[in-house]
Amino acid sequence: MQENNNVNFNSTSYRDPAAAWTVKKGIKDAFPVFLGYAAVAFSLGITAGSAGFTAFQGFLMSLTSVSSSGEYAGVLLYSENAGYLSLAIMILISNMRYILMSCAFSQRFAPDATLLQRLIIGFGLTDEIFGLGIMTPGYLKPSYMYAAICTAVPGWAIGTYIGVIAGDILPEILSQSLNVAIFGMFLAIIIPPGKKDKHVLFAVLVSFASSLLGTVLPVISSFSSGTRVMILTLIIASVIAVLFPVEEV
Repeated sequence: MQENNNVNFNSTSYRDPAAAWTVKKGIKDAFPVFLGYAAVAFSLGITAGSAGFTAFQGFLMSLTSVSSSGEYAGVLLYSENAGYLSLAIMILISNMRYILMSCAFSQRFAPDATLLQRLIIGFGLTDEIFGLGIMTPGYLKPSYMYAAICTAVPGWAIGTYIGVIAGDILPEILSQSLNVAIFGMFLAIIIPPGKKDKHVLFAVLVSFASSLLGTVLPVISSFSSGTRVMILTLIIASVIAVLFPVEEV
């Protein structure tokens, strides 16, 4: 029997898989992220409004920063009249994971990718955008990434804007109760990894205990809460990294 060597190159199985990652798909994939960002950023807006931010300032902060932990740390230090150096260091620590994400993403760019493309995608790189981009087969598709970023990021900025306005309108007791919702977000981030990895759970428990002790110990209690968080983050993260290094796969 003669083997048929004719190949239909128009068949879907022979098309470039990355070609399916279009602008339309980027919008569709990022829309749930838009909704999630808007919901979480609402709590951030409540906190920012309590710290004295206007709705436009909150909107601009979230549009240009796009970082939940970094922005919350910045709002906290701002409310305590911290200096620019403390603010810069704290945000750097809070966003340090993006350095690792950027290193991973840098391997996914096509050799002919321009610096402008890298900068635009790097600006919009968040945990969720990283997750979408890392699933792309082959090299990153700039058009898909642009669409995903432009869809998701406005949700974060709009949510913050609405949160600041709501904080001014709602009764104070309700605003204060919503103000703590941001802590729920952080708990939702740390609890699942803590249940899976005992080392992460140990680090979380040590962080809680150290933060509590930091409010009563003679020297460190004199520091602002933002400074205490910055110091404890550096110490605990460094010690845990040395004692329990991540094993290479």
